Amino acid sequence: MTGPRPAQAGSATAGPAGPAPEPVTPDPPVAFRRPLLHQHWADVVFLHWRADPDAIAPLLPPRTRPDVHDGVTWVGLVHFRMRRLGFGPLPGLPWLGSFAETNVRLYSVDTEGRRGVVFRSLDADRMLPVLAARGVAALPYDWSPSTVSGRVAEGEEVAYTSVRRFPGPRGAYARTRVRTGAPLERPSELEHFLTARWALHTRRPLGTVRWANHHPRWRLHRAELLDLDEDLVATAGAPDVAGPPESVLSSPGLPVTFTGWRRVRATGGWDAIPPPTDAPRVVARRGRGTVGRSVPGSPGTDDRP
Repeated sequence: MTGPRPAQAGSATAGPAGPAPEPVTPDPPVAFRRPLLHQHWADVVFLHWRADPDAIAPLLPPRTRPDVHDGVTWVGLVHFRMRRLGFGPLPGLPWLGSFAETNVRLYSVDTEGRRGVVFRSLDADRMLPVLAARGVAALPYDWSPSTVSGRVAEGEEVAYTSVRRFPGPRGAYARTRVRTGAPLERPSELEHFLTARWALHTRRPLGTVRWANHHPRWRLHRAELLDLDEDLVATAGAPDVAGPPESVLSSPGLPVTFTGWRRVRATGGWDAIPPPTDAPRVVARRGRGTVGRSVPGSPGTDDRP
C-alpha cells in the first residue's frame, strides 16, 4: 500500500455554480449562544481509508458532493464513548445519555461551500437514544449492544466491539483494538481535514440540512492498529477499501455542542453538485482481521508542512 501523497489545503473543487469550500480549520469557526444539544465524546478512535469520489457521490444527500483532499475522499470508521448527552441548558443524562457509539462517515461539502460529514450508519448501545435520533434527527442510528475496554492514553490500549440488533441488518459488527502512541504536536493538514469537521449533512423531508457543531481543538495521538474485524463499512454501502486503514488516530476526547439545523440552499439553481471528474479512480478491496499491524505511511508528523 502506498502512503498518502503530500497534503494540499483546500483541494476540494467547487461545482461550476458553487462557491469554493470553506477553509479547513482546527478551531471552530463560531461559538453557539444557545446550544440545542451538549455531550462529551471520550476515548475516540479514528480509522480512515481512501475512497474514489465518484463511488462516494451517490451515497450523499442532494446539494452535497464528496469533499476531497489531494484528489481523493475518505471513509471513516469512528468509535467513542458518548457521555452525558443533554438538551439545552439541562444537565446531561448520566445513564441514558452515556453509551458506546460506532459510526461510518463520509466527507461532504455543500452548495454553500460548507464542509461536513455524512453518517451512513451510527451504532449505539442504548435503545431509547437510537429511537429518538431516528425519529427526531433523521439520523441512521441502530441499536447495537457494545463493549468498551481500556482508554485512550499514551501507551495504553482501548478496544471496541458492537453487534447490530435493530433495525438492522442484524449481525453487522465491528471489533477494533488500538494502542495509543505519542501526541501529535502539529497534526498534518490531512489529519485536520479528517477530524476538524464543523457540521453534519443529512436528508430531511424539507431537504438536505446542515447541523453545525462546536468543540475545542482535537488533542490527537498517533495510534497503532492491533486488531480489526468488521463489516460495517460494506454494510453502510461504502465501496470496498483496500487493506488496513491508512490513518489511525485516537484522542482522549472533548466536549461537543450542536445547534439547530438549517436547510442547505441551492446555488445558481443547482439541486446538487456533481462529483469532481478529475479525481483518480481508486480500485479498492479491503481484507479483514488485521492483527498486530501498525499502519505504514499513516499520515502524521512526517508529512507535516
